[in-house]
Amino acid sequence: MTAGKPPLRVVIADDQALVRTGFKMILAADGIEVTAEAADGAEAVAVVRRTRSDVVLMDIRMPEMDGIEATRRILGSDDLQATRVIILTTYDLDHYVYAALTAGASGFLLKDVSPEHLVTALHLVQSGDALLAPTITRRLIERFAKHDEPQTTAPHRDLATLTPRELEVLRLLATGLSNAELASRLFLSPTTIKSHVGRILSKLDLRDRVQAVVFAYETGLIAPGGGAPSGDGDQARSRKPGLPA
Repeated sequence: MTAGKPPLRVVIADDQALVRTGFKMILAADGIEVTAEAADGAEAVAVVRRTRSDVVLMDIRMPEMDGIEATRRILGSDDLQATRVIILTTYDLDHYVYAALTAGASGFLLKDVSPEHLVTALHLVQSGDALLAPTITRRLIERFAKHDEPQTTAPHRDLATLTPRELEVLRLLATGLSNAELASRLFLSPTTIKSHVGRILSKLDLRDRVQAVVFAYETGLIAPGGGAPSGDGDQARSRKPGLPA
């Protein structure tokens, strides 16, 4: 923990007491404050509203209310916009993970995560970054995107608000490229890429790059398999490296 900086405040939501205890011990050893525990989704929503914690470690399969609905309610609250949710799952391709990401979760962790990775992940998400590597996110979306019902409750976000360069960055980001890879591909500096990604998230009202990948698939900007829809890919490939940023 950085001197002078308040401790990270976390809620652990899991219906298994042993899991909650184990995570709490790991976090306490690193100076992270566990503000509350919850054994089901409804309890998780209640304690997050009460504690205004920074991050929630959220199990998917819980009684009363599952982690997906709890995530949706927490992140849908105007007064909890600063809270981030990390989904806990037993399997790395759990069918419910995609639904959780579309509900606004910033990523997911396997329950056998190492203590070091757990702590790093919490700080990463609290800082506003996305936990999932875009390649892992893409793998989840490619497997499940075509099998879920359309997200009719999601607000419409107009791609027309993006500049041609921002559309290009979003399309490449959704194929799994990191900021460094985007910079190399587009002959831009990493700082410029970071600025583009920030503007994309702001214009589309997205929390992080995980949500940007989900958005790119759901709007048809990119198709499962990593390809652009007919016509778009040729246009993107025809742009010259010197295109103004």
